[in-house]
Amino acid sequence: MPETPFAPPAWVRAVLAVAGGLLVWLTFPDHGIHLAGVPGVALVGLALWGVRARAGFGLGMLAGWATFLPTLHWSGIFVGAMPWVALSTVQALYVAVMGAVLAAVQRPLLARGREVLGALALPVLWVLQELVRGTVPFGGFPWARLAFGQADSPLARWAWLGGAPLISLVVALLAVPLVLLVVRRTLRAALLVPVAVALALTGLLLPVHAEAPEDSTPARIGMVQGNVPRAGLDFNAERRQVLDNHVTGTEELGRSGERLDLVVWPENSSDIDPLRNPDAAAQVQRALDAVDVPVVVGAILDEPSPEVSNASLLYEPGRDAPTARYVKQHPVPFAEYVPYRDFFRLFSDKVELVRVGFAKGPGPQAFPVEGSAGGFSVVPTICFEVAYDGLMREAVHHAEDGGLPSVLLVQTNNATFGYTAESTQQLAISRIRAIEHGRPVAHVSTVGVSAVIAPDGSVTQPTELFTAAQVVGTFDARTGLTPSDRLGPWVEIGSALALVLLVVAGRLRGRRADKVDTSPKTKLESSARA
Repeated sequence: MPETPFAPPAWVRAVLAVAGGLLVWLTFPDHGIHLAGVPGVALVGLALWGVRARAGFGLGMLAGWATFLPTLHWSGIFVGAMPWVALSTVQALYVAVMGAVLAAVQRPLLARGREVLGALALPVLWVLQELVRGTVPFGGFPWARLAFGQADSPLARWAWLGGAPLISLVVALLAVPLVLLVVRRTLRAALLVPVAVALALTGLLLPVHAEAPEDSTPARIGMVQGNVPRAGLDFNAERRQVLDNHVTGTEELGRSGERLDLVVWPENSSDIDPLRNPDAAAQVQRALDAVDVPVVVGAILDEPSPEVSNASLLYEPGRDAPTARYVKQHPVPFAEYVPYRDFFRLFSDKVELVRVGFAKGPGPQAFPVEGSAGGFSVVPTICFEVAYDGLMREAVHHAEDGGLPSVLLVQTNNATFGYTAESTQQLAISRIRAIEHGRPVAHVSTVGVSAVIAPDGSVTQPTELFTAAQVVGTFDARTGLTPSDRLGPWVEIGSALALVLLVVAGRLRGRRADKVDTSPKTKLESSARA
């Protein structure tokens, strides 16, 4: 008796796509149901199984909207629905294109009886979709990747071997046996499920440890979360108050009696340029005097004119000017600069909120610090930059070349997103980076969440939102590169090669090719038209 193809009606496919997208959303903070990612990808795969490219595009769009509209809701909390919906729709378009490409790759494989290869096209294309989404246009927006919903999952340890792309690949690969179980309904397909889970859990054997190695250097770092007068787009309307809050927090650290090697402030802690404004410079000096250790200040610099710079400045006791600086390399489009302003003004007058564009920094920096237990460096990253694989990898290599054990520093400002999950979503990304690069992370925000992150991704001393706080932790600065650092984008390259092989396999005649009726009258074709 011939097998009945998996060919649900169009409305069922639409429900599967939406349900799958919603499950992916639930993996991210503040829900954090990381196990939902596997069935989420599987449902999307079932929705797209055997369809034509046009249907794949539409179903992918539904899955993308279901994922990104709730996940990125924070992007419109103060600017309205239009920017939020527009950003979510752009992100969903990548999933839609993935659905169309999946259909084009998968259908020839299914017609030749190669269901397993057809199912494997899903994780391959998911990784490539995330790659493109995080690259173009304007540098991309790599938020809400499968990997970033796995910070509390055993699968997070795979970052040590292949970074965030490998975690995404493993999650999507785990969905493949579920897809095959539904479409094949055989014992062999059922047995693939525990086998895949067992293989995925071998990641627990990877040498990811929070314990400090013998050659690490303990660094006592104080993080100041100064808070802002009010949440929202005008958080810095009282810029002097924000600066004063961070000075006050630093003074409290000085009075605490804690042994410190370094104090770090978040992004936008001084929106008054301390290089040009004597009052701001005096306040920074006041903070230095209070702790008598170097202080890293997040500042907005009025240069290079007519642009400004989002910078991280290293101040040292006894020095009037900063001894090192890092300028944000990846300004956020539509938040820190507006490309094609006249065009996008047609859709929203909110583009006028960005009056001055931010310049791009020249490259990574590692700030050297002479701590009480020895020299170490801190590697600054500003806000959304933590989500970019290549930028973070380049920063770690730069620090390693400097020869000092290092700590990653993520400076961010979450005031413009209110009491939403944006802060915890970003913290989850920093946790993945800690595992990926085998280094502790000092994650400091103006309003929270700030926290100490160990190299195994575990979090201690997380702060509350919109609460002034000071956190002091011992960060074991480390040297060395993880396999992920050394191998670079091997997962994406391997996925691209795998896609080429799948396309070739779909064109080769298989043993069942002559037995499969691919005429428009078959159920498979009828469903694909849906």
